Amino acid sequence: MHVTLPKTRDTATKGLGVREERRASFLGRLGAAVRARRSARGLTLKALAALSRVSVRFLLQLEAGEGNVSVGRLLEIAEALGTKPADLLTSADAPARPSLGVIALVGLRGAGKSTLGAIAAKELGVPFVELDALVAKHAGMSLPVIFEVHGEAYFRRAEREALAKFLDETERAVLATSGSIVTHKEAFALLRRKTKTIWLRADPADHLQRVVAQGDLRPIQGRPAAMRELGSLLRTRHHLYAQADATIETSTLGPERSAARIVAIAQKIGPNRTGRTTIRG
Repeated sequence: MHVTLPKTRDTATKGLGVREERRASFLGRLGAAVRARRSARGLTLKALAALSRVSVRFLLQLEAGEGNVSVGRLLEIAEALGTKPADLLTSADAPARPSLGVIALVGLRGAGKSTLGAIAAKELGVPFVELDALVAKHAGMSLPVIFEVHGEAYFRRAEREALAKFLDETERAVLATSGSIVTHKEAFALLRRKTKTIWLRADPADHLQRVVAQGDLRPIQGRPAAMRELGSLLRTRHHLYAQADATIETSTLGPERSAARIVAIAQKIGPNRTGRTTIRG
């Protein structure tokens, strides 16, 4: 009679290998969750180390997926990041949710981001959101108060944190961004990485006319050279706006056709960007 003996050592070794792979994978996701949270709060490794009383070297290992963190240390790191250990562990345990269903509109004020974004969102059947409103809610105060009391640096940080939170929680939406987000390196990089970006481009005269038509006379009051200044601003930011996945010339197309183009581009551009699209008419 032939008897096959169990391969106890091989089975145990294989089981150990699987457990090590799962452990390494989990630590890698935990490190990514810590790194993402630190980036969203605008903290350097050195700053996080000071807040959490954990060495920079250990944080480097943790974010690289090589840190065997204790419960006590994880608590200190989580508190320094303004979150809870359970939230970090949940993020590490769950697969990342795609954010590429968010369409982000960029361009100077008066480009039509709010008007066209709302129309396109309705057509696509997704929420329309304005980043400025998210920033105000996140900070607990209006934008004018933010700038008057805390200054631009505080606004930039709040904008980055509000954007990161929104993209982490939202799978499909049309997002109208601030005109200056392209000058905020970290926030714009996050936007380009996790959304489909569309530059709503218009002539300087149209930008100015649309803002004034909304009842805001500030751009022209006491500023006889307002048109020239706006043209200069457009030229300065052109290379930044041009990094968007697509461009729509709203001055040529008009509101309805521009909104229709946003919808068409949103349905066409996929996660893997192979080139840019410019639509003039």
